[in-house]
Amino acid sequence: MEVPCVSPQNHFRGVTVIWDFPYNLDNNGRLSMCSKLCYAIGGAPYQITGSALGFFLQIYLLDVAQLDPLYASIILFVGRAWDAVTDPTVGFLVSRSRWTRCGRMMPWILISTPFAVLTYFLIWYVPPVEQGKVLWYLVFYCLFQSLQTCFHVPYSALTMFISMDQKERDSATAYRMTVEVLGTVVGTAIQGQIVGGAIAPCLPGDLDVLDNGNSTLLGSDVNITHISLDETKQAYLIASAVICTMYVLCAAVLFLGVREQEEPMSFFEGVRMVMGYGPYVKLVMGFLFTSLAFMLLEGNFALFITYTLGFRNDFQNILLVIMLSGTLSIPFWQWFLIRFGKKTAVYIGITWAVPFMILIVCIESSLIVAYVVSVAAGVSVAAAFLLPWSMLPDVVDDFKVKNPDSSGHEAIFYSFYVFFTKFASGISLGISTLSLDFAGYVTRGCSQPDAVNLTLKVLVSPAPVVLIFLGLFIFKTYPIDEERRQGNRKLLQEMR
Repeated sequence: MEVPCVSPQNHFRGVTVIWDFPYNLDNNGRLSMCSKLCYAIGGAPYQITGSALGFFLQIYLLDVAQLDPLYASIILFVGRAWDAVTDPTVGFLVSRSRWTRCGRMMPWILISTPFAVLTYFLIWYVPPVEQGKVLWYLVFYCLFQSLQTCFHVPYSALTMFISMDQKERDSATAYRMTVEVLGTVVGTAIQGQIVGGAIAPCLPGDLDVLDNGNSTLLGSDVNITHISLDETKQAYLIASAVICTMYVLCAAVLFLGVREQEEPMSFFEGVRMVMGYGPYVKLVMGFLFTSLAFMLLEGNFALFITYTLGFRNDFQNILLVIMLSGTLSIPFWQWFLIRFGKKTAVYIGITWAVPFMILIVCIESSLIVAYVVSVAAGVSVAAAFLLPWSMLPDVVDDFKVKNPDSSGHEAIFYSFYVFFTKFASGISLGISTLSLDFAGYVTRGCSQPDAVNLTLKVLVSPAPVVLIFLGLFIFKTYPIDEERRQGNRKLLQEMR
């Protein structure tokens, strides 16, 4: 029996996802594969640009734009901190926006996209004026983060509106996480392969400034190519142009495939209730520490591979292996959390990479070991991607059971989670780059002082490991287990 698209009882409160047919549910009341793909593709732009910025922006600012590490740390920290502040701000503005023919959220996505891709492209352009470089990157980095927030905040809350069934939401979340991790692969591959083939040579003369030869040369066989710095700059622009094109295509799919239903929201009352809700605070704090751990690893791994391990010509391939491993691991973690529960998946998935983080800094530099560690790290990255977005709907359901008369606060749960993780990202990038400055980082050097190599080791192993265990300690107090989750599911079905 065909489901009519205009029947009120067949519409969920909030958002209806469609794809060339009247409704997102099939005849059995489940989300169709096309609906899940439509929903999932919308998350790709955030991850494509995020992986490119996360892995390459720091090394780009230091070695291509040739900024002082102190200025680079300021740009990275202020940009991410500003990005974090814009999340609740945009959430409020979206909730107060007027209803249009396209809905309340879609105009934000549609209007922000062209400006977002323009500012993203300009981040990877080196201005000809030496004095204005810092201001250039600070302005366009902050602008891009703000515009991308206008895209991501409306999108991130859709999980609660595409289905009222927990299993269907978990399935749709798995589709989304698969596409998003695939987005990180695409972003890493595009940026890494295009830029990796046009790396400007290091400057052996920089070794003279190091303390009494107290440095680690990247092998006596460093290959000094004839690639100029201008060619490297051009490669970064080409990569950014490709990514901008993909951003627009994914945004078009999302815009054409999603429709909203009008619903009033009370933002300030919702913020007070959400931020005072214990299970949400514990979930966010736990993932805040684990996310910070993986952000430290992500932000410094390219430099660690290039300088400390000495694999200057292989770093882009190692990064690609991490993302491929993560993509292939998503279906496994989806099965695991269904079979053994989400809290168990958190403990196993997040800690999986810890032994390998320790291994890579304790043994002598080895390309084989680097690839093995990359595969293992990718498995944990997949868990870190999937689990927060799979567990947030459970907290929202628990909130609804405890507050049956309160509604319309779903976007607040998601926007503030993104706020805290982005703020943590800003802190990690700022502190790590500033630490490299204090250690004596040499721009475009063929080698770095021992203090820099030691700092990079700390940033990719001991620091993330400590943060992971702090996060897991907080998860011990997280109250929503499988029994409570299933109980909430039954209660919500009765309430509906």
